[in-house]
Amino acid sequence: MKKVILYLVSTVLAAFGLLTLFLSTSVIFDLFGIRAKEGNYVLFVVWSNFISSFLYLIAVYGLLASKNWTYKTLGLSAALLTATFVGFLFYIQSGGIHEAKTVGAMVFRIALTLTFALFAYFTINKRK
Repeated sequence: MKKVILYLVSTVLAAFGLLTLFLSTSVIFDLFGIRAKEGNYVLFVVWSNFISSFLYLIAVYGLLASKNWTYKTLGLSAALLTATFVGFLFYIQSGGIHEAKTVGAMVFRIALTLTFALFAYFTINKRK
């Protein structure tokens, strides 16, 4: 049962990482008309998501291979996203044009990343 949960979480993390990679790449490089559909996106937030997508995919390997650094990788992603969110809040305060949904999306992404980091920390430490 523990293996099933590990594979399920790894699959969700991989899917989240791949989806994030696809969407952020599509906005950055204007692929598939997604940039126009995103409205008033904030480029530094998109770049932060892009970098985090690679950290998620690296963490999938670490999770499956029980590497101690996995939770650190996810923690780095959470720190990057949190710093970006703080910058984003300053951007909003200074009157920057943005989509309101970005605030909720950033909070969700940070919370989910921290949840994955905690899962990795407790799962890998119990197995060793």
